[in-house]
Amino acid sequence: MKEVISVRFRSGCKNYYFSPGQLTVAPGQDVIVETAQGPEYVTCTQGNHTVEDHQVVEPLRRVLRPATENDRRSLQMARAREKEAFAVCQKKIAQRGLEMKLVRAESSFDGNKLLFFFTADGRVDFRELVKDLAAAFHARIELRQIGVRDEAKMLGGLGICGRPFCCSQYMDDFIPVSIKMAKTQNLSLNPAKISGTCGRLMCCLKYEQEAYEDAARRMPKNDSFVQTPDGPGNISAVNLLKEQVTVRLDDQPESPRCYHNCEICVLRNGKGSRDGIQVPRERPARMVVEEKPEEFPAVVSDFLYSSPEAAEPPAEEKRESGRSGRNRRRRGSRPAEDRSPEKNPPKAQKQPPKQSEKQADKPRPPRRRGGQKPEGAAPQAAKPQPPKQAAGGEVKKPRHRSGRRHPRRGPGGSGKTEA
Repeated sequence: MKEVISVRFRSGCKNYYFSPGQLTVAPGQDVIVETAQGPEYVTCTQGNHTVEDHQVVEPLRRVLRPATENDRRSLQMARAREKEAFAVCQKKIAQRGLEMKLVRAESSFDGNKLLFFFTADGRVDFRELVKDLAAAFHARIELRQIGVRDEAKMLGGLGICGRPFCCSQYMDDFIPVSIKMAKTQNLSLNPAKISGTCGRLMCCLKYEQEAYEDAARRMPKNDSFVQTPDGPGNISAVNLLKEQVTVRLDDQPESPRCYHNCEICVLRNGKGSRDGIQVPRERPARMVVEEKPEEFPAVVSDFLYSSPEAAEPPAEEKRESGRSGRNRRRRGSRPAEDRSPEKNPPKAQKQPPKQSEKQADKPRPPRRRGGQKPEGAAPQAAKPQPPKQAAGGEVKKPRHRSGRRHPRRGPGGSGKTEA
């Protein structure tokens, strides 16, 4: 057993072991470690812990010291130098006319070395480019050709699933992916759908491959001859995820049916002839699926449900409530306690004004409503109106405002027209 700490460089997601010596390093702390290229500024991902001897790659490098404020300033200067070196290298590549794409420029912590990563379709003669860069920066220059998957890991980005690239987030090494995986998972062989941004097959095809291979070993192949609860037939499609097969029955070949793997009996696995195959009389039993009642979540079950019929009061109660509401509005919005006679004594009634002796002796006529005339009253004579004459001399008869003719009332108000 050896005591180590795990650190991570900025260029990848892989963790490396270093010997802490007498130091105690906490996770997330920045330290300076010794590497083959010189001292480097790294971040600790796991503090002091022990691992087996076979997990350590000899020779085990050691931690020099915890990072200080001067080390952080040196790191910022190295990052600024990287940007300058990237721009200068691009100009030199354009001047030389080299068919290469510059991906990244990295500077060592002490500034003695510059490393350039690039991609190209074939071999590139960059000896003259190295001489130009060495004369410009006065440091050791190294150019390294990488693949398109390494380029995607360095630059990062979002995949078609909407999440960051797996290779730039947590994958230590690239896993081999083949087109056979897409065929086993019944995926579309369209390169645009199964390829990543880097142009290679997506790494996520490997994640579920073991589950598909296990299901393929238990499921029959396509075009197999099977016995079903409805009779013999041939398999036309296989669904590995649901473990279901689609069978074309001999009696009804035009209407294929779907069965679970436990509902069929395989008589011949794969393509072939039916000669010599005896179909059993007993048919497999159907799979019974118990339908469980839907259970509402606890949040919904806390509320009481009341039907709309129970919530609405009957028509009679509606009328009474409406009447009481109108009476309440007439009487005012005061509560019944305030309207009690004890608290609110009745106000003194207003006395009618005093009448003079002449008015008191004179009999008061009875009140009438609307246009009613008092009994015994003499009918008033209608005022004669001169008939209106038109331009031709004809006498116009009076009309009602609405345009209808009405009989002219006589002096007695009988409603008969005058002769």
